[in-house]
Amino acid sequence: MAGTSPFEPPQRLVRALAETHGESAEGWLAGLGATAGEAVARRGLTAERVQTPGGRSGLVLLVRTADGTPAALKLAPPAARPDLEAAALAHWDGWGAVRLLEDPAGSREDGGLLLERLQPEVSLRSLPDAKALLEAAGTIRRLWVEPPAGHPFESVADRTARQAESLRSAADELARPLVESAVAARDELVADPPERLLLHGSFRQGKVLAGERSPWLAVGPDPVVGERAYDLARLTRDRIEDLVASSSGPGTARRRVSRLADSLDLDRDRLRGWSLFRAVESALRAHRAGHRQDAEILLEFAGWL
Repeated sequence: MAGTSPFEPPQRLVRALAETHGESAEGWLAGLGATAGEAVARRGLTAERVQTPGGRSGLVLLVRTADGTPAALKLAPPAARPDLEAAALAHWDGWGAVRLLEDPAGSREDGGLLLERLQPEVSLRSLPDAKALLEAAGTIRRLWVEPPAGHPFESVADRTARQAESLRSAADELARPLVESAVAARDELVADPPERLLLHGSFRQGKVLAGERSPWLAVGPDPVVGERAYDLARLTRDRIEDLVASSSGPGTARRRVSRLADSLDLDRDRLRGWSLFRAVESALRAHRAGHRQDAEILLEFAGWL
């Protein structure tokens, strides 16, 4: 895209999409200026600016509606499944999550989601860690609801089956014992799921932003249906760099798993198992994207569990 475009995507987004979606993202990014302009015009919006550094799954424009109401327009490539994000947000209807301001069918037109305006510069990562984890637990609790009838969301079992297969094929790329432990934990966990709830799917401190009608609201779900422990597992390794840099990192990590499980009445072993699997699976993706240091940090965390 030309550097003079009013809808220039932040470099963080460009890099993330390239790593996640490859060549398909290049085509979407090349046409993003036209797509954004049409999406703004179709909804009768006034664009203010692109939110930077923004997220890793889509372009976020700060806009105003025809009556002057502040809002945000998120545009994501088809591979990111914005239709599923819209369906989840519509089902939550603002309960614990950012509110969708249009019919979820609108996302199928251009990959756009018109959302209430939050404070994008203020996430839970701006709080001390202990306070952030407390607020995160209170937020995610509200998202765990029964999925709608005839829902389009995949299950945790199906999503992790693909990931486990990738891990099995990567035994020579990563530490084999950790890979085997992660896959074994996943296989045991999906064999006897305790519940089937709608989950955020990508929940962490940076995905919870300050709002006006509620102090904290979740954004950017990658919705999936399954057990709560899966959803909480990504949160257990938030601020992982600080954990790894500390001599008390291993003990702190294990205590965090126990405290989060207890605060939300979850089985500690199930949360530990999902935390292990998700950390190793993330390490593989980081490794294959060329982020070797990130992969090593994730594997170190997984080894503590």
